[in-house]
Amino acid sequence: MTHKSPMTALTLIFSLCVAAGSAMAAEPGDTAWQKNHPRREQVNDRLAKQNQRIKTEVKQGEISQPQAAALHREDRQIRKEERAMASQNGGHITRQEQKTLNQQENQVSREIGK
Repeated sequence: MTHKSPMTALTLIFSLCVAAGSAMAAEPGDTAWQKNHPRREQVNDRLAKQNQRIKTEVKQGEISQPQAAALHREDRQIRKEERAMASQNGGHITRQEQKTLNQQENQVSREIGK
């Protein structure tokens, strides 16, 4: 049985965290804006995917046009809030703001899947 020091374990954990953070930060082909605003990029990417899900559900008859319009309004409001948050912080949003926006997106996402 080998005994590893606590420092070795901490080094391993730190390395894994750095690797995970690097993987999330930027991907090949990302624009400069995407690289400089990863939190906004993540929020906006979710909004785009939700927009596509709404369109798909309308096509499949899962939701009506009025339901889709209401969901699109909610998503536009989230986008508007994201822009307002960013305007107060040099074009960036904080982790807490990202979390708040994601919670709002989660709510809309659940409504799409009903």
